[in-house]
Amino acid sequence: MEPGQAMLLQYEVEQFLYREAALLDDRRFGEWLALLADDIHYWMPIRRTVTVENLRLEYASSDGMAYFDDDRNDLRMRVEKLQSNSAWSENPPSRTRHFVSNVRILEVNGDEIALEAAIHLYRSRLNDKIDNWVGRRRDRLRRVDGAFQIFERHIFLDQTVVLSTNFSSIF
Repeated sequence: MEPGQAMLLQYEVEQFLYREAALLDDRRFGEWLALLADDIHYWMPIRRTVTVENLRLEYASSDGMAYFDDDRNDLRMRVEKLQSNSAWSENPPSRTRHFVSNVRILEVNGDEIALEAAIHLYRSRLNDKIDNWVGRRRDRLRRVDGAFQIFERHIFLDQTVVLSTNFSSIF
């Protein structure tokens, strides 16, 4: 890929990720759901504290424990719950700010793009509950009819212990 094309692709990918973050922060979950491919895999493995010689075991494997291991139907149900009055953990709703930075395109294969980005999700809940989740995401995007769709999102938190009272936010 020539430099001009690479710069344009980087810009398009970053703008897509920033728009997605804004949709989540504005609680426009239905519009966010429209960004997901039918074959989405949304996964956040647990992280363990391990010694240097066992770093390969730091994150649970794909068949191990995970905070999230969702497909599109699971995510649709989460969105429906967030938009209803039955989500006690989100009534009143949290205030979030999604930060996405250090976006690196790792691979381009036809209409598919693999990328990695640093993330920080800040959540303010009620009057005194603050949560900060920091880590990285590995996303795979597919261009369909000129627009990106997310078909894979793997989230790797930096923390090993999640101190939040609930995990109702979307990463």
